[in-house]
Amino acid sequence: MKLWIQGARPRTLPAALVPVAVGTAAAAPDVVWWRAVVALVVAVALQVGVNYANDYSDGIRGTDANRVGPARLVGGGAVDPARVRRAAFGAFAVAAVAGLALAVVVAPWLIGVGLACIIAAWCYTGGKRPYGYAGLGEVAVFVFFGLVATAGTAFVHTEELTALAVAASVPVGLMASALLVANNLRDIPQDRSAGKRTLAVRLGSRGTAWLYTALVLIAIGVAASLSVARPWAPLTLASLSLAMPAVYLARSSGSKAPLLNQTARLHLVLGTLLTVGLAL
Repeated sequence: MKLWIQGARPRTLPAALVPVAVGTAAAAPDVVWWRAVVALVVAVALQVGVNYANDYSDGIRGTDANRVGPARLVGGGAVDPARVRRAAFGAFAVAAVAGLALAVVVAPWLIGVGLACIIAAWCYTGGKRPYGYAGLGEVAVFVFFGLVATAGTAFVHTEELTALAVAASVPVGLMASALLVANNLRDIPQDRSAGKRTLAVRLGSRGTAWLYTALVLIAIGVAASLSVARPWAPLTLASLSLAMPAVYLARSSGSKAPLLNQTARLHLVLGTLLTVGLAL
């Protein structure tokens, strides 16, 4: 069980929790709470599914053979690859069933959105031409764990796409992308040697540090600017106390291993402050 929990990568779960919380707050006061719970099941199941799928695909390709971070299930030889693949598809099935329930009640075309999310999750590192190996991971994360997850959650409550929901999805997506950038910044040497051409590998350490800085600071700035619609949104500026040490670490010459934890914490704090600011 400990291995499977580790393989689910709990540190990445803010990428699933935050968009549902922010999207629900953006829909206030028109919140339907059971829909929020089901949307959360969809988001968490997709996040766990993509983590297992990445573990499987990177493991069988040999990308995780010489990891800097925590050992993976397949790459570390701890679990049979077929079992990890089944776990990934099991998580996707949970997301599909929960998403289908929302689609039946809200709008049938949401089935297509859910299918696109599952395909994107698998093809990040799976298939013959994984887009994560071509430097497109950050774009996909911004779209699916930012725009789609946040605005989509708001939509299942209000059954309309509002400007506030779309605007609120931008800082969420930027921070989700920063989470991936932090991970890939740490893994540059390993990914380069394995032929995994992530955006971090293409930009190099210095360029990736600048990208990380931009993502984090723009996310906080956009979140605070939502005060034009919800006056308590500037509460998000308090997250700068966590953002600046993370930016300093990204730009330093030392080990980048702690950056993923710091970014996950920042993502969760910023998301919490934004949720409160929008709800108030």
